Amino acid sequence: MTNIFITGIGTEIGKTITSAIVVESLKADYFKPIQAGDLDNTDTHKVRKLVSNNTSQFHESAVELHTPMSPHASAEIDNVAIKASKISRPKTKNTLVIEGAGGLLVPINNTETIADLIHKEDKIIVVSRHYLGSINHTLLTIEALKSRGFAVAGIIFNGKETPTTENIIQKMSGVPVLGRIDDEPYFDNNVVKYYADKFQKALKKLV
Repeated sequence: MTNIFITGIGTEIGKTITSAIVVESLKADYFKPIQAGDLDNTDTHKVRKLVSNNTSQFHESAVELHTPMSPHASAEIDNVAIKASKISRPKTKNTLVIEGAGGLLVPINNTETIADLIHKEDKIIVVSRHYLGSINHTLLTIEALKSRGFAVAGIIFNGKETPTTENIIQKMSGVPVLGRIDDEPYFDNNVVKYYADKFQKALKKLV
């Protein structure tokens, strides 16, 4: 089955909401390899609450760290050694949505980053949130992925529609835009379902 890896141009960009939308749309499974901090309300808990379908399975993180910091630093505090090769993905016959922690080059140890958790066959979605500097950060993230031999399946923008930003990113990166999530006052099951339906045609092309 298809694996979809969701990364972002930084932290607090909208990866978890995007993951919930993709999981809902494709009735996929969800897996967050590394959770750093907020263990009483993890991203897995958040996605589970936002997804309405009865098909998806929500797999436990391979690594759970107590401090909300970069995984390499949080792991050092917890006296835990993280190695990409030791993180096994759950076995499932379903499409698996994998959410990274922070941005693409966030360190997980002294030599590896979140990028080292991505497999060559993964379909990669980059989440970009609009702010001053986001064009640069988005293009750098895509360039870093391409330099590692990865093909980027698509971009999902997060925030108020900004055509000049979205158009130049698409033109310069050559990566298709799968959709845009507006600045919503809140996200619940109904809002997630709305975007899941809206993005479904584009997302189904990935699987």
